[in-house]
Amino acid sequence: MAKTLRLILGDQLNSKHSWYKQVDNDVIYIMLEVMQEQQYVKHHIQKILAFFAAMRNFAHQLTQKGHEVIYIKLNDKANQQDFAQNIKHIITKGKIKRFEYQLPDEYRLDEQLKQLCNELDIETATANTEHFLTERFDVRDFFGDKKGYRMENFYRHMRQKLHILMQGDEPLDNRWNFDADNRKKYDGKVLLQDALVFDHDVAELKQMIDEMQVPYFGNIDEKRLEWPLSREEALKALKYFCESLLLHFGTYEDAMLQSHTSLFHSRMSFIMNVKMLSPAEVVGTVLRYYEKHKTEIALAQVEGYVRQIIGWREFMRGVYWAQMPGYEQKNFFEHQTHIPHWFWDANTKMNCLSKCIGQSLDHAWAHHIQRLMVIGNFGLLAGIHPDDMDAWYLGVYIDAIQWVEITNTRGMSQFADGGIIASKPYVASAAYINKMSDYCKNCHYDYKKKHGDRACPYNSLYWNFFDRNANKLQKNPRIGMAYVTLNKMKPDEREKIMQQAEVYLNDMNNL
Repeated sequence: MAKTLRLILGDQLNSKHSWYKQVDNDVIYIMLEVMQEQQYVKHHIQKILAFFAAMRNFAHQLTQKGHEVIYIKLNDKANQQDFAQNIKHIITKGKIKRFEYQLPDEYRLDEQLKQLCNELDIETATANTEHFLTERFDVRDFFGDKKGYRMENFYRHMRQKLHILMQGDEPLDNRWNFDADNRKKYDGKVLLQDALVFDHDVAELKQMIDEMQVPYFGNIDEKRLEWPLSREEALKALKYFCESLLLHFGTYEDAMLQSHTSLFHSRMSFIMNVKMLSPAEVVGTVLRYYEKHKTEIALAQVEGYVRQIIGWREFMRGVYWAQMPGYEQKNFFEHQTHIPHWFWDANTKMNCLSKCIGQSLDHAWAHHIQRLMVIGNFGLLAGIHPDDMDAWYLGVYIDAIQWVEITNTRGMSQFADGGIIASKPYVASAAYINKMSDYCKNCHYDYKKKHGDRACPYNSLYWNFFDRNANKLQKNPRIGMAYVTLNKMKPDEREKIMQQAEVYLNDMNNL
């Protein structure tokens, strides 16, 4: 029989895929570490090492089960550092007659592999990754020609389609979401739990990265990489979330603390985004655990988690495929400012940003409110170019793959899409950050002050944002009250706030 070569990308570590159900001696799998993937954006060192280590483990597992795997390491002398060139070389060398790949989740790789297949003179075929709960264009088809997509509508559709947390056609407890219940500041009434971490020695792998002069940033203890690198470890992390964190997840999912990295968050995003576990498996496990512990766990805790996965995650992927490739050029506010240097070292006097960025640099992870309402909020208020914000978010977070990063950053966080994803910009003054965290009490700046000595930058930048974008925002019914308040300000007070904002905008690197 003819030899078939099958490509496995670094975010396609799905051991339950139908490709692997049986060993076929006429199938060869290929996995590649290539500089191509290290150079389109500068990545956090933990992200690079976690991907490579998980890939190597996956290849080992396949080999143990009898599959033939070609694994090309980054420093292999024959590595041509490009997917297409390596694959062409293997096809020629191995007299391959057929090439197959699972559909990539990134547009650029999708285009590259389609181009490769056009250049090959052998049979080619694609396969579904068998991971997501929706197809690529389900969101596009669901919303049709509407200008704005609203996750809540899609989420309800998904609940009904999958019959999750439903009683017939209606949601359990007659509520589609408990978002209003899940916005509490951590009050110390329940005991915090540490995140489940793993201790992987990746010193040898890091040495290879350094010898190959791979660009990176961020911090790491190379003897203790904390992320799960196998399906077995992923299942342990899921079990730990159900048993130790789910009970209080919803209540405190928006809360932030200086002294605790993750509170009750599952940190399953990396696991799912490289496909060690599927969303169906994660949600199914959580729901089964809930069924057994209904007397202890409130529905609000579970619904909040389910919404993030079957609603938000699937929705963001759908928006990505509906809007690419044009989405990566969107800049609704025409922001042009470059990202401040302290995004790379957390050296800022703003305590909330120092802590959230510092945590991101230390762990390659932050939860959604830290990303959206502290870091992203500042980027939007400060008028930072969406390209800069995209590159930073895509590089710094271990779970960041473009399909999920760009929609969350350029869309939800920066409102650069002009309202395709969100019905209003997600901006807030210092009052919100103080309400949801303990950052403000240890800050150089005074969260109560809008102008003057040590006035919190968020306050003046907040009002400056609405002032300078009035022509684009004041007709938005969801933010009408901001303009009512702004227009009621005494002229001298308004002038002081705007002057303060200009001072900060002109000296952003020294905030």
